[in-house]
Amino acid sequence: MAAPCVTNRATVSETVCETVSAPGADGFVVCACKGVRSCLLCEKGPTQTEPAQIVHHYEYDTVEKRAVCADGRAAPFALPGIFLWDDFITAQEEAELVSHMDQDTWTLSQSGRRKQDFGPKVNFKKKKVRVAHFSGLPALSRRLVERMQQDNTLCDFAPVEQCNLDYRPERGAHIEPHLDDSWLWGERLVTVNMLSDTTLTLSLPQGEAELQVAVPLRRRSLLVLSGPARHVWKHAIHRDHISQRRVCSTFRELSKEFLPGGAQAELGSQLLHTALSFSGEPL
Repeated sequence: MAAPCVTNRATVSETVCETVSAPGADGFVVCACKGVRSCLLCEKGPTQTEPAQIVHHYEYDTVEKRAVCADGRAAPFALPGIFLWDDFITAQEEAELVSHMDQDTWTLSQSGRRKQDFGPKVNFKKKKVRVAHFSGLPALSRRLVERMQQDNTLCDFAPVEQCNLDYRPERGAHIEPHLDDSWLWGERLVTVNMLSDTTLTLSLPQGEAELQVAVPLRRRSLLVLSGPARHVWKHAIHRDHISQRRVCSTFRELSKEFLPGGAQAELGSQLLHTALSFSGEPL
């Protein structure tokens, strides 16, 4: 796949960080970064720069549903597995959802984010799931899930986990390129984007270079990742794409192992019954 629209990027490794425990201006402990994860609040020491990497830049065409070279000098290519639903929620619904989130406790997370988890406790390395304190998805999510199911893409979508994330530019909040688990979580990742526009960056190694595709996420839109966009391309939100506060809710469904006929169908049934009670409190 030819891609002459390139940049040479010096990849700066994240500062090795120890958790900072001083109170911040917002009244919270300012940093929860560990290991190689970092945010603006803990990046105070010297950093080590890795060798420059060639990056081929593309932009996702939401009409043609393909990746287009940023400078137009390379052929576009199909990128299946991306579904965007603009204006999925109204401005009034957005305000109500964020207000309810802010009434609950936000827990500090890695890379400058804060989070609220509504789901089972999972040890992905040991492949263990603890249900004990899971009380379901939040009540306000019921109408969102019902609306999702009105579209053919999500007509059978039954989420078992919801993660709310809070990104603020003053913290340098971002999320590193990653692939979501596929042992417990199923085919589709569904995200509702709130408070500001941003960009999801999909990345894929290509020899010594990397392909990057910028996917626009409009305020109050819904994104579904599935197929190659879910399992092959890593996804990230870069720090420079957070210009003001952003809140998102990501919903995950069960994998086949936890559905009827799967090895852990009984546990999956229990998780779904709890999740869809819509009586949850953040863990």
